[in-house]
Amino acid sequence: MRIARFTTGDDPRFAFVQTEGDRTYLAVLSGDPLYMPAMPTGERVELGDGVRLLAPVIPRSKVVAVGRNYLDHIKEMGNEPPATPLLFLKPNTSVVGPDDPIVLPDWTAEVSYEAELAVVISRLCKDVEPENARAYVLGYTVANDVTARDAQRTDDQWARAKGFDSSCPLGPWIETELNPEDVGVRSRVNGETKQDGRTADMIFDVNYLVSYASKAMTLLPGDVLLTGTPAGVGRIDHGDRVECEVEGIGVLSNPVLRRQD
Repeated sequence: MRIARFTTGDDPRFAFVQTEGDRTYLAVLSGDPLYMPAMPTGERVELGDGVRLLAPVIPRSKVVAVGRNYLDHIKEMGNEPPATPLLFLKPNTSVVGPDDPIVLPDWTAEVSYEAELAVVISRLCKDVEPENARAYVLGYTVANDVTARDAQRTDDQWARAKGFDSSCPLGPWIETELNPEDVGVRSRVNGETKQDGRTADMIFDVNYLVSYASKAMTLLPGDVLLTGTPAGVGRIDHGDRVECEVEGIGVLSNPVLRRQD
């Protein structure tokens, strides 16, 4: 099941995504499925002109991200594999949706894309064991952990480098039935493939990451967990378009913008 958040110019609404032939429809829901039973209203909206997909979730609390979780990415960055997951936080103000611009801050000259599988938490999650982690997951979406690489190198911690506004695109929707153990994670910049990895290559799998994070901090409904990125990261600049894709979910596409004075 795919759950989208969208607008046609009014307040955001939620819907199940349905495909019939070559057409995609949104079966509108009566409320937010994170907090109430998902009840279709009977209204259907065709996905196309006049419909704007939004970030499928805006975390009310936080985005918990994992660094250095693919060996090939660790090697390309010249780092050593961590003994335990490397956690950091991105604020909910960093989240944007499909086709929203990634706005490059004026204090950085080197910004990178990072395609990732993202996990959406469904209910209060604290001190869970890996074998029970799936019971706390609503589903999965695509993320781009956009990073100011020069600030990451100079700062002692990553809040500025990875937490600036628009540094966490999410979308296009939440897939509730994905098996995350071995799916492709890819990125393209201006149509050229840059990353092509698989979640089977992660050092710490999804169940372990949910458990580990829940033992460090309480995860709340709507919190998002980013699971790391494969090799192939690189720079993006004004005028580029970045596509991040997770097999079985879809493609998240965003333009890159640097505001001109």
